[in-house]
Amino acid sequence: MKNQLRFVSLLLIFFSFSFNISQAQGSTSKEDGFVDLFNGENWDGWNLKLRNGDSEMAKKVYAIEDGVVHVFKDFPDSLNLNTGENGTHGLFFTKKKYSKYILRFEYKWGKKIANNFDQWQYDAGCYYHVYDDKVWPKGIEYQIRYDHIANRNHTGDFWAAGTTLDWYSGDGRTFLLPSEGGKKFEQKKNELYGAPNLDYHALNAKWNECEIIVMGNKYVIHKLNGQIVNMATDLSVSEGVIGFQSETAEIYYRNIRIKEFKRAVPMKKFLRD
Repeated sequence: MKNQLRFVSLLLIFFSFSFNISQAQGSTSKEDGFVDLFNGENWDGWNLKLRNGDSEMAKKVYAIEDGVVHVFKDFPDSLNLNTGENGTHGLFFTKKKYSKYILRFEYKWGKKIANNFDQWQYDAGCYYHVYDDKVWPKGIEYQIRYDHIANRNHTGDFWAAGTTLDWYSGDGRTFLLPSEGGKKFEQKKNELYGAPNLDYHALNAKWNECEIIVMGNKYVIHKLNGQIVNMATDLSVSEGVIGFQSETAEIYYRNIRIKEFKRAVPMKKFLRD
C-alpha cells in the first residue's frame, strides 16, 4: 500500500512539473490550437524594418521587456514632431507567410507621441497578407487607431494597400454587417472605417484584445474586445507575411498568437460565435 501511495505521489509530482514547464514555455496550447508567434524573448522568426534602414535602431524601436514588445521605449517624448522626419516608421514582420488562420494579440497605448499626424496622433496597426514588405507595405492592415480630437476609436478599420476587397456598409462610409442591412461594395481599397465600438481602451493604460480571422482570399473578419468591427470578402490576395507597426505613438504589443487551418472554415461559424 505504501509503495502504491509513493508511486501515485511521484506521478502527481511528475505531471505537475510537466504542466509548469508547459505553462512557462507558453509556446503551444493543445486545448485551443494556438501557438505563440512571438516568443517574448527574442526576434527569432521575425525581421525588423525601419524606413531609414537602420537595423541597430530597429532593435531599440522594438524593445522587448517582460515578454512584451515596447515600441519607442527608450525614445524621447514628442519625437520628430512637425519635422517631416519619419525614419522610425516601420514594422516587425514574420519571416513565414500565412494564409488561413486566426491571429490574436493585445495592445495598449503608452504616454509618448512621435511623428505627428494631427488627427491620427495615436496610430499603429497590424498588416497581414503582405506581399511587399517595404515601409509602408503592400497588404491589408488592421488599423490600430485612436482619434483624440474626436474621441473616437478606429481600431479595426481596414487599410487595403495595393489590394482590394468586397466590403459591407449601410452608408458607404462605415462597416455594417450584412445581417443588419449592410450592402456589398465591390473591390474597395485604401481606408474603410469599421463599426463604432464603445468597448475599447484608449489612453487609460489598459489592454485591448484584437482578433483577425482570415481564410485565404475568401474572407476576413476584424474583432476588437470580442466584437466584430469590420469584415470583407473576395480579397485580392490570399497569403503573406504579418507585420506590426511603429508609427505615431508609444505602443505595447503582447500575446501574439496564431491558429492555422489547412482548409477554410465557413464564415458563418464565426459570425454565429
